[in-house]
Parts: sequence; structure tokens; C-alpha cells
Amino acid sequence: MVPADQGGGVMRIDVLTETVPGLDEALAAVDAFDATLVGGLLRPQPVQTAGLTELVHAVAGSPLAARVAEAAEKAAAGAASEDHLVVLAAARTALLGAAHDALTARIQEATGRPGGDENIPEPEGAQAANVRAAARSWLSDLARSGWQGIDHDLVSGAAQIVSSMLPDPALRRLATLLDGFAAELAASCPGATMERFPVRRWADLGSRGMLLTLPGAGGPPAAGTATGRLLPLGVDLQEHATAVQAQVHAVFEPADGTTARLVRASVSVPKPDTVVGAGLWQLLRPHMSLLAAVSEGRSMDLAGMPVTAEGDLLWNDAQARAGEPADAFATARVALPTAADPVVAPLDRHPARIAVPVFLEGYAAAADDGDVTFTAAGQTLAVDTDRVPAAGPLTPEAVAASGACIALLRWDYGTYRVQPLAVETTVRKKAVTVHAGAWAGGTTDKNGVKAEKAATDAVAVLRERAGRLLRK
Repeated sequence: MVPADQGGGVMRIDVLTETVPGLDEALAAVDAFDATLVGGLLRPQPVQTAGLTELVHAVAGSPLAARVAEAAEKAAAGAASEDHLVVLAAARTALLGAAHDALTARIQEATGRPGGDENIPEPEGAQAANVRAAARSWLSDLARSGWQGIDHDLVSGAAQIVSSMLPDPALRRLATLLDGFAAELAASCPGATMERFPVRRWADLGSRGMLLTLPGAGGPPAAGTATGRLLPLGVDLQEHATAVQAQVHAVFEPADGTTARLVRASVSVPKPDTVVGAGLWQLLRPHMSLLAAVSEGRSMDLAGMPVTAEGDLLWNDAQARAGEPADAFATARVALPTAADPVVAPLDRHPARIAVPVFLEGYAAAADDGDVTFTAAGQTLAVDTDRVPAAGPLTPEAVAASGACIALLRWDYGTYRVQPLAVETTVRKKAVTVHAGAWAGGTTDKNGVKAEKAATDAVAVLRERAGRLLRK
């Protein structure tokens, strides 16, 4: 984490600690608007009117100004139509998009990497206007009732809409959002009994859902193809009670010699709640051969692999084969500094979605009451060890003893934080590397083997029970 011109492609911390002009004001306006949704917009109170006014002031100098002012006036009078609520959602999304762009511009300055091509293809025209309109109507009812006014009758209205959307691939993105949102709301009903609400999260889901109901907004992403060499950096494992996702971050070097770029490859599967830890890899491995390459420290050769403009590989094992050995830290030192960052689609521009691969070296790691920090040149960066998965050998202790780190740079809790994917450390006076995804393709580590066996037993029991039910 010394200046980039000293070589090695390491990141500058000092750039990340500087104030981002206008950021606090933009987020304050978003918070003010979000607070109006707690009580709902059916009969707004003066404090809610003030929140709407703050949103109007925040976009006063933008092309949205006139329409947002009109929508806010109608909402303050309790007479907002669905179109007005869409405009308010668009204003909120625009503010968060501006915050995202300011934060990622600061990251590009810190890493010195080139930005990606901003040309994102326009989505195809939307179909099924009637079911989109039904979704917009349901979301509008939520905004009017407010989180305090939700009940099971209101929330259950999403079920039929989701069922109608799921058969259409162009609508699955919106259907998945509505399904998950409705499940969260149902678990919190009735809203009148709740003392606290996840205000930012529910406003995020409601606004995003509202905009995805617009023509062309939620169709499948446009995709090209990728032919060349894929150099994995690390795996981000995200676990939910009923699902798990592995996202591999990598540098892609096109065979035609054009600029290398950062890409992602993801696999998601449902899971029983009894499968945890290293057992999760058993559920994921059959769906993506890339996980084995990560575990073995190998590159992969791609031939015509579909890839979106945003850098997401639509993985197909038939279009990939294992390549030569490729050390992730060598990739981070040599290939990462010149790889172009992926572009971000307009609706995905949100501070919470920032997850940029970075390389850090030459820092002093410290742990204080479980909180790990990296310090260099008098600047300190927080380390998010809570995101380090239990399904691998990487631990907070290894991170705290490290001297180099491949990580995802995120923006959370009002500051930049790094999520370690792999570290270089010393064990018994010997330099070693420890990867969060080291067990992705299988392991001989005794702890990993034990966890895998437990998962195998759990899955076997579930299959046996399922077979019994089917035979009845």
C-alpha cells in the first residue's frame, strides 16, 4: 500500500481516507427519503414532507428536478400516483448511483487501474406489461402503507405476481427480488408491532423493484463471448440459510491481445440448513469446474464463453478447460495492475455493491479485540474478517499475521473496508499462502475433510428421507 509508481500494483490507502465531496449530503438525502417510507405515503406527516423536500433539493440541479418536485408535492399531499412513486424511486437511485460513481472513482485513483468501456448495450424491450404493472401496483401499495402498515394480506399479494413471472427468463430478476422482499416482509408482519426496521435495505429493495418494472429494465443482460486465459484471484463465498453462492474473481487475458480485464464467474445452488462450512463446496463443485482450478492454483483456457458487458462470465464447463499453473499472488502482482475494471450497469450503481479486487502489501497488520486493521504510511484501513468464510483455511488470525493480501475492497459502515480472499503469512518461520477458497475443489486438510464428511452424511440422510417420501 505504497504509491503505485513504486511497482507491484499495490494500492494507496491515503487516497481512500480523503473526504469524498458531496457524499455525506447525498446519503443524508437518501436517508431522509427512506424515513418517509416507515410511516407510508398515504397520509404523510410534516416530518415526512420534510424528507421529501430534502430529496427534491438533492436533485435540484439535475434533469430530474422538475419531475421529482412534482412527484414530491403530490406525495406530500397523499395523492401520489404510481408514476409519481416511480419518479421518487428514480431520484433515490440516481443519488445512490452518484455516490457509487464517486466512491469507485476514488478506488480507481487508489489502484491506478484503467476503467472499463462505459458502453453498455441497451436492454431489449420488455414483454408481459400486465404482470409488470401488477408488480408496480403492489410496490406502490407498500409505499403508501409504509413499513409500519404492512400485514399478511398486503404482503401475500406478491405471491401470484411472482408465480406469473417465474416462467419467463426476462422477468426472473424482478421475480426473485419480489419473492425475497415479500418473504422478509412476511417474517416481520404485522409492521405495527416492530420497534426497528431495516430502513435502508427495504427502501433499496422497493426502489429497485419499482424501476425493474419499467419497460426494458429487467431483461437478461446482453452478452458477448470470451476466448483467452482466465487467471483466478480468489473466491467470495456467500451463504444463506437456504442457498449458497461462490463468486470467483479473476483476470481475463483475451487471446487477441486486447486489454486484460477483471471478470467474475458465479455459481448458486439451494442448500439444506444442515450443510455448513466446508460441506458447502460439495453442493457447488458439480456446477462449475473453475472451483477445482482455484483450489489447484491453475489458470483456465476459455473458448467462446458467454460474458456480459459488466464482466460476468455465464459459466459453461463445456467452454473451459484446465490450463497451466497460475499463482494468485503472481497474478495480483503482475496482471492485476493493468487489468481494466468492469463497467457497472446503471441500476447496479449502489455503494453496497462495490466489491473491487485489490492487492495490498507492505502493511502492518494488527488485531484489537477481534478487529483487524492494515496500516501503512500512517494510514489505516479496516479489515472485514466477518466476511471470511468458515468453509476454508483462512482465519482472522492468519489475516492478522499477514504481510500481503488479495482482497475485495468494499464500502460499508461509511468507510472503505477490505475483505481478504487470500494472504501471504509466515507459519513456523516458513512463508505460506492461505486462500479462502483453498478447499473449493477438495482438500486433504484434516479440518476440511472432517467438515466434508459431516456434510456427506447430512446429505445422505436427506436423500434417504426424500426417497422414502417419494415411495409412499
